[in-house]
Amino acid sequence: MSILESLKKYTVVVADTGDIQAIARVKPQDATTNPSLLFSAAQRPEYQHLVQEALEYSAKRGGDETAKTQAFMDNLFVSFGREILKVIPGRVSTEVDAGLSFDTEATLAKARTLIGLYEGSGTSRDRVLIKIASTWEGIKAAEQLEKEGIHCNLTLLFSFAQAVACAEAKVTLISPFVGRIYDWYKKENGGKEIPADQDPGVASVTKIYNYYKKFGYKTLVMGASFRKVEQITRLAGSDLLTISPDLIEKMQETQGELQPALTGEQAKASEGEKLHLDEKTFRWMHNEDAMASDKLSEGIRKFYADARKLEKYAQSQVKEHVGA
Repeated sequence: MSILESLKKYTVVVADTGDIQAIARVKPQDATTNPSLLFSAAQRPEYQHLVQEALEYSAKRGGDETAKTQAFMDNLFVSFGREILKVIPGRVSTEVDAGLSFDTEATLAKARTLIGLYEGSGTSRDRVLIKIASTWEGIKAAEQLEKEGIHCNLTLLFSFAQAVACAEAKVTLISPFVGRIYDWYKKENGGKEIPADQDPGVASVTKIYNYYKKFGYKTLVMGASFRKVEQITRLAGSDLLTISPDLIEKMQETQGELQPALTGEQAKASEGEKLHLDEKTFRWMHNEDAMASDKLSEGIRKFYADARKLEKYAQSQVKEHVGA
């Protein structure tokens, strides 16, 4: 048995890529996408029909170049999402532009637009997770979307405060970033590797998982942003784990049998009190975590830059299509 097969006994495996062929090859349950992954995939010849589909949609939408560009990007996200859903049995995560991370109303509008496109093409909203940054504004948007039956994946999650607020908002799923947490502490440690049993990213997800299960929250925990296989195996038992295709393939090639590192029984026996966070308490608690404050800000900047890169590509495609 491979350690990937063993992991799948305890945890839902999610592929973190926009490459549909890679997804079909590694056979995950779910998949996640983002602007960077989509930009890369859109350059490949095998996906040009999806680019053309998005261009035709944007042309029909009318409006100025900005409106056409936004329509192209929205449709490209949904077109890739629909294609991914053809090769997986579960759900796909589609990201809201990081530029909206501090705007609850704009996040709500974009999420509703994306779900409308999915449903308009015959895809049930139950197969889609709207991916939103775990700012206070993003969490509040997700809380409202969940009430509307639009399921959310709260991403760029680094602090315990973010995790608690997401659980209280009854979001479907959170994505704590194991690798980026590890990177921050490694840099603080002068670049030295941190022993596996002291990995701060693994410890963060473990703490969140135990808290959720101890107090009966329905929000699922999906560890993300892995740097090495050992981080993944130490979180066996987590509800879900989203993993890049190269690490999935390494796990396919490695023989072994895992035991769950995270269990409901251990969670119920864990320490900790139940918290309730209003906005002021959330912001203070998050601010007190230097790593989380740094990585959330950096993550939003990077996600925003990736979205602008995709937007620039979209503008060029729309101009070329209009001039053709």
